[in-house]
This record gives sequence, C-alpha cells and structure tokens, in this order.
Amino acid sequence: MMPGDIVADKEVDASGLMCPLPILRARKALSEMASGEILLVYSTDPGSGQDFLSFAKQTGNEMLARGGEPDGRYWFMLKRK
Repeated sequence: MMPGDIVADKEVDASGLMCPLPILRARKALSEMASGEILLVYSTDPGSGQDFLSFAKQTGNEMLARGGEPDGRYWFMLKRK
C-alpha cells in the first residue's frame, strides 16, 4: 500500500524533525479535523514507526496504513476517532 491508495483529508510533512515533534504536529492536525477524516504524516525519524503506533493506540485514532520510502522517509495514515 502507498500513500496515494487512500485519499487523505490533510497532510503533515514532519521530515527532518525528531521525536516528539512529528507526533506533536500530528496531534495538532488531528485536533483540527472532524471524526472520520484521514491524516497523512511524513517523517524521517527512524523511531517514528513505533511512536505513531503507540500514539494511535493511546489516542484511539486508527492507524490505517504505514510504510517507508527508499529515501528514508516514512509515512503514516491515521483516521481521526
């Protein structure tokens, strides 16, 4: 699955930022979104995979998909609870 397979309502590019900034940017974006909308987040932080899984579990938002690109950029699709 790739980011384009699901249409996102909003995107956040947190490339170049280290934890906790990608999570904080995602939290802010999700707070501005309606229930059921989808957020796409890009990150280059190698630890972001586990961070976003934990974030989704703790906040009740659904992790729809996640993946990585050959250039070291990771992406996450979150559905607002």
